[in-house]
Amino acid sequence: MATIQPEGENLRKAVRWIAEEKKAGSTQSRQQLMEAAGLKFNLTPVEAEYLARSFKEIAG
Repeated sequence: MATIQPEGENLRKAVRWIAEEKKAGSTQSRQQLMEAAGLKFNLTPVEAEYLARSFKEIAG
């Protein structure tokens, strides 16, 4: 399994938040969670793209 090692602190927080939301049983889709994380953690477009690409690779 691949390990995500994001560079920026906001990106790390976003990854952690998405994982926690999924673990808590969130009914939102992964895409919805990524969009919410982008807003919540003020991700740049490059960071948001990295986040989307990383989760896509993990999902397969």
